[in-house]
Amino acid sequence: MSRAQFLREYKLAVIGSSGVGKTALTIQFTQGHFVAGYEPTIDESDRKLCVIDEEVAMLDILDTLSQEEYGAMWEQYMRMSDGFLLVYSITCRASFEEVSTPRQQILQVKDQTSFPIVIVANKCDLECERQVGMDEGRELAQRFGCKLMETSAKDRINVDEAFSDLVREIRKFNKQRQASQPVLTNSSGPGTYGRSKGDNARGDHGTCCSGCVVL
Repeated sequence: MSRAQFLREYKLAVIGSSGVGKTALTIQFTQGHFVAGYEPTIDESDRKLCVIDEEVAMLDILDTLSQEEYGAMWEQYMRMSDGFLLVYSITCRASFEEVSTPRQQILQVKDQTSFPIVIVANKCDLECERQVGMDEGRELAQRFGCKLMETSAKDRINVDEAFSDLVREIRKFNKQRQASQPVLTNSSGPGTYGRSKGDNARGDHGTCCSGCVVL
């Protein structure tokens, strides 16, 4: 009989202005093909099972509408997500300038000074239409204390890497948070604050962010 394995789930949200390629990035990552054109997303969620740094993970990816389109639902999606891809298009300066707003809202909703975020500069295949320089993106990422990834959903450039890097950031954030929490002793055995009995069975990894599924 094989040992039970725990599959870690990560809830990721893809956020950005209309037309930056959020849906194209998500579909390219989860389904492996490019969707040309833009259609407004209506609460679309995709799941993908993948291996990141030799650890199996289930990614639950929420492809959101922009804030102006989603209104009251915006905060709810922020609360339920473990990490965020903040997407802008290198061909649209306005989308770049708007990235700061959702980031600040994420920190407010999460009540944190930092949180797992990867900035995604999409449409790098359209170099001749570039309005936002790579150095500008790097400066923004440095100011936010997060990673920058220039991507192309069309040519599948750095798409997998962007999602994988976000999972790594979530794992690192959870590990740091767990290390800072007090150890509690209860009837179910040793554990750390805020973790369930099922979580304790996960061993030394302790990097699950939204729960585990027993396989």
